[in-house]
Amino acid sequence: MLYDCRSLADRDRGIAAAIEAVKNGELVVLPTDTVYGIGADAFTPYAVRALSDAKGGTRQAPPVLIGSRHTLDGLVFTLPRSARDLVEAFWPGALTIIVEHSPSLSWDLGDETGSGTVAVRMPLHPVALEVLRETGPMAVASANKVGQPAAVTAEAAREQLGYTVRAYLEAGACSDPVPSTIVDLTGETPTLVRAGAIPVEQLRDVVPDLVESRVG
Repeated sequence: MLYDCRSLADRDRGIAAAIEAVKNGELVVLPTDTVYGIGADAFTPYAVRALSDAKGGTRQAPPVLIGSRHTLDGLVFTLPRSARDLVEAFWPGALTIIVEHSPSLSWDLGDETGSGTVAVRMPLHPVALEVLRETGPMAVASANKVGQPAAVTAEAAREQLGYTVRAYLEAGACSDPVPSTIVDLTGETPTLVRAGAIPVEQLRDVVPDLVESRVG
């Protein structure tokens, strides 16, 4: 079902429906500050697999979205100083950081390499944050089929994903549908993995030793 979160009453119903769906292991589509995302409870393996199937079978581990900076401390064993500085500067916002997750976490995000790392972001969108603060960490990928354009409205996501998703939260078209910037913080030097909404110059104001990946 699609809920128009631009209406106060529909917003409340939609957020409640999305929270319930996630806690029941179902999929939801929600707005972020980049593009719309399809999300599932990060700690429910069958829900994460359903997310992959809904997109068309990709087994690439999805990023994890969180609703609070403090949640990050519960996901990682240790956090580099550079990670804390970047989070302080750019969260909530369009920065995804790759960090080593705590080995005690009981989740399966579909990472077949067993790398022990996770991509994490706190989005700057009130609807997303309201859902995430109640559900806890969610595995969230772009709300589109593999090979299709990223959805910039919930309606566009519904046209691609249909009944695989329990609740669609519509908040209007994304104002700036540029993907998040991704920085890998698992090595000795912070590494830019994907250029995106946050320019590298701004990142280097915070972590001057940032290097750009030569991969791809």
